[in-house]
Amino acid sequence: MRIIGGRFKGLGLASLGKGDAAAHLRPTTDRVRESLFSMLEGGRFGAPIEDAIVLDLFAGTGALGLEALSRGAAHVTFVENGRAALSLLTANIAKTRCKDETRVLRQDATRLGQCTAQAASLVFLDPPYGSGKGARAIEAALAGGWVESEALIVWEDDHEAETQAGLDKLDARRFGQTWLTFFSVRDS
Repeated sequence: MRIIGGRFKGLGLASLGKGDAAAHLRPTTDRVRESLFSMLEGGRFGAPIEDAIVLDLFAGTGALGLEALSRGAAHVTFVENGRAALSLLTANIAKTRCKDETRVLRQDATRLGQCTAQAASLVFLDPPYGSGKGARAIEAALAGGWVESEALIVWEDDHEAETQAGLDKLDARRFGQTWLTFFSVRDS
């Protein structure tokens, strides 16, 4: 696993090693990340990366948020509560030397509470497949003011995500067994 583009291009990220089945770590593949960021930078959804405030829910290794930082995002808040994932995430932030541009919240993404920082303009949501946690995490993020109006949400799952209250579905793409569904937060 590596950073695909931008200022950290080619940087190898911490290896999963033999992995941890209990941790449900399933990093977004390089191929899917490359396709995703090509779409984001291609203007299909405006210019969502440049100077973005990013919220990476179920961050895992942090590959999506770090790729966004590499490509011009201003700040990333990573939300993760898995011990194995937090270790890899911390190692990857250290490798990129971008600690000042990140914040790690060691908590359940479905129980965010109130936001005490700037709301996100770009959200990556990569819940454990088949868990139903994605909808609960988005609901918590919206209720807690973590996401600004008209923000772009990229939801990765093993199926096309259903539209949630307060969101408009923009697009959905399949990459093998991975689906990326794109939403915009309705202007309230």
